[in-house]
Amino acid sequence: MEKMTYSTAGVNIDREEQAIEGITRLLEKTFRFRNGRIGAVMGGIGSFANLIDLGDYALGMCTDGVGSKVLVAQELGIYDTIGIDLVAMNVNDLICLGAEPIAMVDYLATEKINPETIKGIMHGIYEGAKQAEVAVVGGELATLPDIINGINNRGFDLAGTAIGIVRKDKIITGEKITSGDVVLGFKSSGIHSNGLTLARKVLSKSMWMEILTPTKIYVKTVLELINKFKVHGMVNITGGGFRNLSRVTDHGFILDKLPEKPTIFRNIQEQTNTSNAEMYKTFNMGIGFCVITSKAEGEKIKAEYGGKTDLREIGRVVDDKGVELRLKNEDILL
Repeated sequence: MEKMTYSTAGVNIDREEQAIEGITRLLEKTFRFRNGRIGAVMGGIGSFANLIDLGDYALGMCTDGVGSKVLVAQELGIYDTIGIDLVAMNVNDLICLGAEPIAMVDYLATEKINPETIKGIMHGIYEGAKQAEVAVVGGELATLPDIINGINNRGFDLAGTAIGIVRKDKIITGEKITSGDVVLGFKSSGIHSNGLTLARKVLSKSMWMEILTPTKIYVKTVLELINKFKVHGMVNITGGGFRNLSRVTDHGFILDKLPEKPTIFRNIQEQTNTSNAEMYKTFNMGIGFCVITSKAEGEKIKAEYGGKTDLREIGRVVDDKGVELRLKNEDILL
């Protein structure tokens, strides 16, 4: 069987990263428009969210969508979970900086207005907002039949922007990460909202209900955890898989305690003949969110949260750059 990758399925992560690098310098030139004023930009582009200076506090801001998971919802005619994904993809990014998500807006572009479909999507957004304890303060509904095309005129795209708040002395940037720190991983709820372009092409529709399972929202647990323990960095395992760890530090990682591959990912790999390297840089592989802390704090966190939140130690921080996976029969450098 010829190997299938995320790139051959239509999504080239490397080219996306190159495109982002190409526009980052231009966008960062806009930062000077707020220099010395309220709203000065505190970070660079490339983190999971960015921060705006508001005096004693910083305002976190990010934006994201749910990708081609909308096609799964259309095919199954189930719309009351995709909104949870929208909230999750945004708030899980905000908390990486230690920010408490407080509000968001949504953007729903449709091929044709279908009140029942829209009602289902909004029910999902409500449920996600309830789990994250954020207010949905507005949004936009656009009908774009010349742009949006879907199944039986039910096409739509869904995106959103979220904001959060954090005291400046509580911001978590990854700068305190040091060699010897441990990486703790929270279990994912499944495929979340990344890699669906590949998954949809290979999984039978009998499994599509499973891949429609909404992205897990980690807000309440993570905010509680960072108020109790000293955390050096946090990472949302989304597009890019475990390479996302390199977004928060110049240190490297050895992940030698990863969980067994969940069934959904084993099935994708078997159907595509995809390498382990490709799988771990495309999907979350059972770990949806990571916390990086000292070994001593890690032991305390595991003792309190390990059983009740499906949190486990998956690796450690090292001096050498890169993310190395040590699987049962293979070592991989992502």
